[in-house]
Amino acid sequence: MSLLEVRNLAVHFKVRHPGIVRQGAVLRAVNDVSFSVEPGETVGLIGESGCGKTTLGRAVIRMVEPAAGEILFEGRDVRGLNRSQLRTLRRKFQMIFQDPYGSLDPRMKIENIVGEALDIHRLAPNRAARRRRVLALLDDVGLDPSHADRYPHEFSGGQRQRIGIARALAVEPKFIVCDEPVSALDVSVQAQIVNLLQDLQGKLGLAYLFIAHDLAVVEHISRRIIVMYLGKIVECGFTKAVCGTPKHPYTQALISAVPVLDPIARRSRIVLSGDIPSPIDVPTGCPFHPRCPIAEARCKTELPALREISAGHWAACHLVHPGINKLT
Repeated sequence: MSLLEVRNLAVHFKVRHPGIVRQGAVLRAVNDVSFSVEPGETVGLIGESGCGKTTLGRAVIRMVEPAAGEILFEGRDVRGLNRSQLRTLRRKFQMIFQDPYGSLDPRMKIENIVGEALDIHRLAPNRAARRRRVLALLDDVGLDPSHADRYPHEFSGGQRQRIGIARALAVEPKFIVCDEPVSALDVSVQAQIVNLLQDLQGKLGLAYLFIAHDLAVVEHISRRIIVMYLGKIVECGFTKAVCGTPKHPYTQALISAVPVLDPIARRSRIVLSGDIPSPIDVPTGCPFHPRCPIAEARCKTELPALREISAGHWAACHLVHPGINKLT
């Protein structure tokens, strides 16, 4: 049984203030998305800014309320839980946030930031046990336990993200949504955080939904990859298949933009025209057709189904067929 199974999930927001768009319009941030995460697995989620990645990650753990669909965690329907039941289940899934500066309360000491979840879930019988647990967590993420009495402003960005990871680990979760956890960090620090997440996964058996726009990072850490565009999945499958033989034109364009040091292995750059459309006014047919270099007439009117192109490799494109790789 999958640890997490998402079925036909949709997240919509109503525009409440008139301006550029009409009041009462619906922003379709996530539209009919289905995927699963196995125990101990990392599933990467990539796409341009505004495609719905973060909203999907937040909806999975009910930080955002879905408009439709099912979210099954260990076979249990997360959407059907009341507030008390959800609080109990939240011990099993946590989130690491993108901004290591804004996600930590500057008025709280590190001991209290990490230990707050222990208080909420009553996981420490007394203050001494709470402090021991916090110090152990800081050590697990590579921080000096003696720094527990410091404040967030006394730490670098990479150290703050380690604090955020320690906070997520405090309740011993099974699944963590990593919302672009390295995008705000220097490249050298990014590698350290990614390696830390992998080490913790091997030690604790964690499962990750790893959200990022950097395909190289996602390729390194993920067993499977999901590619999103304008709220929908356009391609998904095992990392080797998606990155090695991408089928959807959008995935091909993303991969062509990844820098390659070896001049022999360099690919021709696929430059997409235009900008990503507004999720308030989604194009008819295939959502990618206004920017697609190979779009045909039916792409403008018919929504392509996400279908299996090869074993475990799915793509939503009318023009993709088994065994064909269009990357040039």
